[in-house]
Amino acid sequence: MNRLVLWNVDLTLVDVAIVTRDAYADAFRRVTGRPLVKLAPALGRPDSEIIFETLAVNGIAVEDDHLPRFIDALAVSFAERRGRLAKDGRALPGAKDALKAVSRLDGVVQSVLTGTIKSNAVHKLKAFGLDKWIDVEVGGYGEEVYPKATLLQVAQGRAKAGYGVAFTAGNTVLIGDSTRDVQAAKIGGAAMIAVASGRSTTAELQEAGADIVLPDLSNPSEVVAAVARLTTPADRTAR
Repeated sequence: MNRLVLWNVDLTLVDVAIVTRDAYADAFRRVTGRPLVKLAPALGRPDSEIIFETLAVNGIAVEDDHLPRFIDALAVSFAERRGRLAKDGRALPGAKDALKAVSRLDGVVQSVLTGTIKSNAVHKLKAFGLDKWIDVEVGGYGEEVYPKATLLQVAQGRAKAGYGVAFTAGNTVLIGDSTRDVQAAKIGGAAMIAVASGRSTTAELQEAGADIVLPDLSNPSEVVAAVARLTTPADRTAR
């Protein structure tokens, strides 16, 4: 194994915003006993950060146990709604074919680097049959209170422990849709393939410093070529 490809989940591979908001509202009620008035925007941030801001903007004085309680409640609420994912959400165009195509590259390990907590990320992937190409055990997830750049390094460490290979900036690629993903790759130590399928524009992703920007994942050959280019030693030197 000599390539690590980390995928963002929401708005890169899937769009399940309606179900996610409903789960957040239910989790908020379970934890606070009050209805959710305003949900903090995701903006490429981890669930842990969204939870803290959501509590604050709804006038809840945050206590030490709020985050673990909210994460547990969110996991339960989302699991109860997992049957709605395929009906009320969608896999983004090309997501399944891109994962399958990248999996055929020599020496590739695919996992996720996502702001979503692990259990919910797995539900999202399974709902659309995307999990078969992902090693979820070596990913980075939203319940871990790290900046995303640090979480990238955590995922590299897990992949090294799992596969016995050092994954560095030279053989790690992050595929995501937000400028925050680009920043995480630049700081954490990975090449970056940005996909303009989320709320960041092509121009914003280019300005943030993405190595390659694709309009979407609908051309699997294009995705494979980008991964191969960014993880092949001669091509990395040329970059």
